[in-house]
Amino acid sequence: MKHSFIESRLGLMIVLILIVISFGGLAEIIPLFYTKEVTHALATVEPLTPLQLEGRDIYIREGCYNCHTQMIRPLRAETERYGHYSVAGESAYNHPFQWGSKRTGPDLARIGGKFTDEWQRVHLMNPRDVVPESIMPAYPWLAKAKLSGNDIVSKMKALRLLGVPYTDTQINHAKETVAGKTELDALIAYLQQLGTGIKSKR
Repeated sequence: MKHSFIESRLGLMIVLILIVISFGGLAEIIPLFYTKEVTHALATVEPLTPLQLEGRDIYIREGCYNCHTQMIRPLRAETERYGHYSVAGESAYNHPFQWGSKRTGPDLARIGGKFTDEWQRVHLMNPRDVVPESIMPAYPWLAKAKLSGNDIVSKMKALRLLGVPYTDTQINHAKETVAGKTELDALIAYLQQLGTGIKSKR
């Protein structure tokens, strides 16, 4: 009879459902904060270099994440096409992570080293020069825009506060390593490291 009492009172039933869902959610989420595989980077994963970090920010600024995921799901159809499924330890230094959920273009989680720097350069300048059926927009202005490096030190210091293990030496020399490089150079450097921290079975 207790269930009929609850079922006949919609407000009470909603509150009880929310309580049950909340406890269930907490039981699944809280352990993840203490699981090493989730909270620690893989031993093979290195923090982004200053140039790669600038490239990551250009990737975000240009909205690349709107069409490209960086997360291979543990399904055969995905691993056959893209390689080893994504693991949390690969993204431990990524703030924010770029997993995404929409694939207008292919997943980029394992794109690093798949093509040469020159291929990436041509592809970004005009995708149809290497992939005739591509609907990706061209980014020719990236080849002309120069990096100043004025913000890179602040970015790296902020990331260090979040747990990315940048040393004082890396931070102090960051500006000189990126100044004068193009945004295209930076974006290519970022793309070429994606997925290289884990060995693919492909």
